Amino acid sequence: MTGGKTRIDRVAILGGGNLGGAIARGFAASGFVEAGNVAVTRRRVELLEDLAAEGFRTLSDNREAIDGADVVILCVQPQQMEDLLEGVAPTLDTRKQVVISTATGVAIADIRRWVGSEIPVLRAMPNLGIAIGESMTCLAADEASTEAVPVARTVFDVMGSTLLIREDQMTSATALCACGIAFFLRAIRAASQGGIEIGFHAEEALQLASQTAKGAAALLLSNRNHPEMEIDKVTTPQGCTISGLNEMENRGFSSAMVRGIIRSADKAGGLYQSVE
Repeated sequence: MTGGKTRIDRVAILGGGNLGGAIARGFAASGFVEAGNVAVTRRRVELLEDLAAEGFRTLSDNREAIDGADVVILCVQPQQMEDLLEGVAPTLDTRKQVVISTATGVAIADIRRWVGSEIPVLRAMPNLGIAIGESMTCLAADEASTEAVPVARTVFDVMGSTLLIREDQMTSATALCACGIAFFLRAIRAASQGGIEIGFHAEEALQLASQTAKGAAALLLSNRNHPEMEIDKVTTPQGCTISGLNEMENRGFSSAMVRGIIRSADKAGGLYQSVE
């Protein structure tokens, strides 16, 4: 796997919560890995019935799940990481497997305390858009794992976009990308509520707001312009757009978003205490 091989046949996802399930579904939707070759674990395996019905291997035994897997993705809460790694570390194949952690605040150095220095270890911070191939995923690796970066890119590029960053930026990535999807969803919800106020039915308002937000994001990704350049195209002197924008700014729209992202980053930075 690390000697130039980027083909991935089998994946183990340890932790089948919301994110783990979304990653599994992202694999299947992309056609990158067949559902039957994706193992998903959870202590209460009955909570994985939906994934089992979709063809994924669901089980409660983490060691069984990683047997034969090319990539092992850790999708548990930070406080659960120690117990998880103590259980699976002896069975990891340092020659063939790559470990990718999505746990907020758990450094690669922390993970290496349990898995050792020989196996490639990376961190990934995707968001729930991964289930439909629209995630923004940030990746980080230590010096010993740089050869495995193409493997991680191969995994996550099929489910959206990836960006390789420094590990010390992962907490910020958590706030902007992982938490951020909720912030943008709340903004869409607020826009749809405004739509109801001005005369649309709830279903219509939500459709209009969602598609408008999708178009705005697509414009930026396609044209690579600064947002203000696109805003200037729809703001005219004494027009309704600039009037609405100024009212939002007077109410603190931008500053509230900035403060929310900073607050989430501060919270994410304190979720896990390193074990010395």
